[in-house]
Amino acid sequence: MAIDSTAPPLTIEYLKYENLILLECISGSRAYGLATAESDTDIKGVFYLPKSHYFGLHSDYVPQVNNATNDIVYYELGRYIELLLQNNPNMMELLATPAEKILYRHPVMDSFLSEWFISKLCKNTFAGFANSQIKKARGLNKKIVNPMDKEKKSILEFCSVFANNHSIPLANWLKEQPFSQSQIGLVVMPKSTQMYAMYVDADDKLNFSGLIQKPEATQLKLSAIPKGMIPIAYLSFNAHGFSKYCNDYAAYWQWVSDRNEVRYQTTVTHGKQYDAKNMMHTIRLLEMAYDIAITGQVIVERPNRDELLAIKSGASDYDALLMQAEQLTQKIETAFANSALPDYPNTQKTLSTLVTVRDQLYDLPKLLKDRFSDK
Repeated sequence: MAIDSTAPPLTIEYLKYENLILLECISGSRAYGLATAESDTDIKGVFYLPKSHYFGLHSDYVPQVNNATNDIVYYELGRYIELLLQNNPNMMELLATPAEKILYRHPVMDSFLSEWFISKLCKNTFAGFANSQIKKARGLNKKIVNPMDKEKKSILEFCSVFANNHSIPLANWLKEQPFSQSQIGLVVMPKSTQMYAMYVDADDKLNFSGLIQKPEATQLKLSAIPKGMIPIAYLSFNAHGFSKYCNDYAAYWQWVSDRNEVRYQTTVTHGKQYDAKNMMHTIRLLEMAYDIAITGQVIVERPNRDELLAIKSGASDYDALLMQAEQLTQKIETAFANSALPDYPNTQKTLSTLVTVRDQLYDLPKLLKDRFSDK
């Protein structure tokens, strides 16, 4: 029996046609018991590589296959096990999917026991991810409360002028002058940081570079100044402030481009100025982490549907949710400290079982026998 070294492209359709699916579950809000009329149906599952990929010359391991919208995702068996050993929340939820949400389950999946994976590492992954979402929510709250104008500020707005023993914004100072910024020549002040001497070419004979040449400039221009000229004033450039503004501007408008507009409009409508869906899942993850420490189980379907959906609808104040999250985090720390769970998943049993399952899936003993019998 020859092994085909060519590797067909892996798609969801191909996985199903070749019966490579090992596990297929409804996930997301429908698995959590938090679905509403507007909820999509998310699917997650596990597949195994065809022989042509696993034994052939195909060098690129395919860890997952998904559709264009990423609401249907299948993880390769090895990647699934790898993430379970890391106590990845998505994989732990998939492992513990309620029976009524399982669409298909190959018998070999019973070989991997949930108690091998549930460990104190879940404190870092579930609660850690939740707290990263809190930071994300804080950043989102800042973006909503402090929107940025589409017209980008000029570098000149971060400059001040020292003249007549006081400092004023450059724009205000220029309004009082009989010349424009293009007639100014700048020279770096020695032994100083972002300080410049300013000279004026009132007759436009010296071809000074001006402060900037284009409105979108990100650097001030310097000029060659004739010897003996007297500076009319001194300029200070807030380089750190300008750099931070440019980074914030880019991040804000990238967020506007990438954001889920429906979720954003929901946020605007409920008027609480935070991503309510994000905060609902933050609280959910923290509660699941606490459940794991207390019960030793991953409880996917949440018992407090109404409470969580109230958070999603924007019924709670942002600061109150942050306080609730902090209190849950403290409870989680105490619960895991007193938990009898192992510190880490059982890697040895898991990996030895993975080898056995691979043998079964590929019927390896028969495959090797056939190969040698061909000779």
